[in-house]
Amino acid sequence: MKKNVLIVEDHELTRFGLKTTFEDVDYVGEMYEASSAEDALEIFTNNPIDVVIMDLGLPTMNGIEATQAIRDIDKDAKIIILTSHNDEKEVLNSLKAGANAYCSKEINLQRLVEVVQSVADGAAWFDPSIAHIVLKAGANSELEEPNLNYKNYDLTSREAQILKLMTEGHSNMEIAQQLVISVNTTKAHVASILQKLEVDDRLQAALKALKYKIV
Repeated sequence: MKKNVLIVEDHELTRFGLKTTFEDVDYVGEMYEASSAEDALEIFTNNPIDVVIMDLGLPTMNGIEATQAIRDIDKDAKIIILTSHNDEKEVLNSLKAGANAYCSKEINLQRLVEVVQSVADGAAWFDPSIAHIVLKAGANSELEEPNLNYKNYDLTSREAQILKLMTEGHSNMEIAQQLVISVNTTKAHVASILQKLEVDDRLQAALKALKYKIV
């Protein structure tokens, strides 16, 4: 099934470059463009958008605020932050706002195409350059708990295996292929993992697994 993509970027040349990158990608359906968060919210509200590629440095309402606003409209929205900023506060606030992925604008364009496909399929992904920020934040969190392994959460060995692949950013399809199981079986395992870890989505599950060394 083709995915409709919304690009939110105030620099026209960058927006054009991104649109050109995705024009001939097989899985992409309709392409939408917005130069501001306000325009993005209107487009998102009135069109069937599957994935949003969001710049942080937008005029008036910034990308973090826009991400939260889109999440308020649709809690299952797939949002990818694409920015030149790797500021610790912005990274963490983006994730708290509900971003599914955080990519540097220096990312290889073919890799970005793969990330969009993975996020559309339900994966979470963040650039290796900011991984240390996320892990550091987890280590310093006021919600720190003793290190736990997967047995404390009653995960089966298969669920632990799938959770590890989730922390590596793999989609349900990729996990199914690696483990030679059906996508529906994978989805059922993921749903069980989220319930056992008491989290709402795959990104939270991945971060919790990394923070508490569950896998």
